Amino acid sequence: MQQEKWIQQLQAGHQAAFRQFYDAYAGQAIRTASAITRNREMAKDAVQETFIRVYRQIDSYNPALPFDPWFYRILTNECLRLLKRESPLSNIESVENDPSLSEESFDQLTELYDMIQALDDSHRIPLILKYIKGFTEKEIADILGLNQNTVKSRLFKGRKRLKELLEPTREEDMS
Repeated sequence: MQQEKWIQQLQAGHQAAFRQFYDAYAGQAIRTASAITRNREMAKDAVQETFIRVYRQIDSYNPALPFDPWFYRILTNECLRLLKRESPLSNIESVENDPSLSEESFDQLTELYDMIQALDDSHRIPLILKYIKGFTEKEIADILGLNQNTVKSRLFKGRKRLKELLEPTREEDMS
């Protein structure tokens, strides 16, 4: 498997392997971090820090365990660290001052994506990891440092909240 080869080469200090690893993971990492942080620039920072941490901590990775949950735990923790550091006011200012955002960009967002983003972090992040990234409940528990039953509960409550948010939309479509 290519991933095992990269890990062995990374642990041996091969920079070319790190570049290949980065190229393979960066796109998905940016999309995941963007969904968690709701801010593209913050997501880029989180991904950059994640790859630095992976490079520095690759020796602490246990090859007997799946790599993706280990990687996404680092990414998720980095996103949460940046979110805690960021004030709500600066988020508003960054959206208002971002020249790359147009009305068309906002119009292209789907209603479901908006509803997922409207959920609180405790429900939104597990939903993203489960349904967008495809992690199991156990892997999500490991990534977030939670009990597996807590993850199940948050997924259940998150799905229930999404269903509640979608109900008015469905009723409007029928009329």
